[in-house]
Amino acid sequence: MNILFASQALDGHFNPMTGVAMRLKERGHDVRWYTGPVLAAKLETLGILLFPFVRAVEHRADNLNDLYPERARLKGPRAIGFDGEKIFASNVTNFFEDIRELDQDFPVDVVVADSSMFIHRLVSHLMGKPVVSFAVIPNMESDQQVPPLFFGFRPPGNPVEKALQGLAGLLSDKVILRPAGQSYRRQHAAFGQPVPGGGRLTDEPYRCSDATIQTGTESLDFPRRRVNPTVHYVGALLPYRAPHPPAAGGGDGDGDGGFPRSYPATLVITQGTVDNLNQNKLIVPALEAVKDLDALVIVATGGRGTEALKTRYPQPNVVVRDYVDFAKVFDFTDVFITNGGFGGVQLSLSKGVPLVVSGINEGKSDVNARVEHAGVGINLRSESPKPADIAKAVAKVLADPGWKSRARTMQEQFDGEDPAAAAAAVVEAVIKRTEG
Repeated sequence: MNILFASQALDGHFNPMTGVAMRLKERGHDVRWYTGPVLAAKLETLGILLFPFVRAVEHRADNLNDLYPERARLKGPRAIGFDGEKIFASNVTNFFEDIRELDQDFPVDVVVADSSMFIHRLVSHLMGKPVVSFAVIPNMESDQQVPPLFFGFRPPGNPVEKALQGLAGLLSDKVILRPAGQSYRRQHAAFGQPVPGGGRLTDEPYRCSDATIQTGTESLDFPRRRVNPTVHYVGALLPYRAPHPPAAGGGDGDGDGGFPRSYPATLVITQGTVDNLNQNKLIVPALEAVKDLDALVIVATGGRGTEALKTRYPQPNVVVRDYVDFAKVFDFTDVFITNGGFGGVQLSLSKGVPLVVSGINEGKSDVNARVEHAGVGINLRSESPKPADIAKAVAKVLADPGWKSRARTMQEQFDGEDPAAAAAAVVEAVIKRTEG
């Protein structure tokens, strides 16, 4: 079958999809990918043909503020609303026209589409193609029991909280998401495709897809009144890793990355791959909080400011690198300090590592609220936490084995199924239904 993967040109959206694509490729399907040219080298390594953006604007982690200089001055709801319109909604027509054109040379049997592209309605209704939505972010489908997006709320515990969240939901729908929703509706109207009222813009990928591959586990989501049978939680979908032959002697070589293992605890710090330009938000205060602990402190900078941090923090227990193989390092990590990228949170929990999370922008407040609700980490609820608050949270997690125990319980849920195989099965099931 001809399977087209379509994704934003952002690593956090692209990488989790690669393992599924390779699993389908190994099963004999012709898998190709529509995304930004920046990912050409990665796709060449995977042996997957790239259909690059033609009309669509390539939004990357390193060019967002260059494309939109005004974005750097925005914070909170205004920043979320701006990204919703400019980065996500504005490209819908361009994405669709590109895909409709490439379908002439590569007749597509099914489209596996990044949920944040919002092309699902047009591809399904105008092209008549089955669509599998791929959600690399928490489940954003609205539900009466689920708090509104972007505020970092947990489910309400009393009538006052419920009323407050109701007002926040109106703000989210009528103000924050309004420009994105208007853009989305205008573009669909141009194709003669009315968008039904009710629900939210973020409901559209769930409404218009034959199935949804939802990263994470149901236990990491909030309880829902309505269970959508087309949503399939598949666990932690990690970037594809080519199998390596065992090293001589049967070992795995430098399996732990060469880190010293003589400390009683290991802490890992990252500020993600997008919002990592200003390291004073999390990396620096986290280092100030833990640099003098009797612990190995591993910092992944995402390729920014690495040498300056090495000079600033010469302590022997502090190791600063551009990138870290988290899948291996988390095998001996005791606490993960992060701004709350959903991929990193899932990987941490899939290894049974509790977290200290602190981030608000790019939807991280909603990820971190889920971490807090599940009892697997401490949420500092700040974009720029103080070192003292980080130190207190880390000490609390290290001192109380309950955090580790709850993370280990969630690890067992992540271990229940092969995520890439489960996601590939969702795609193949959609193909079989459409064939029948």
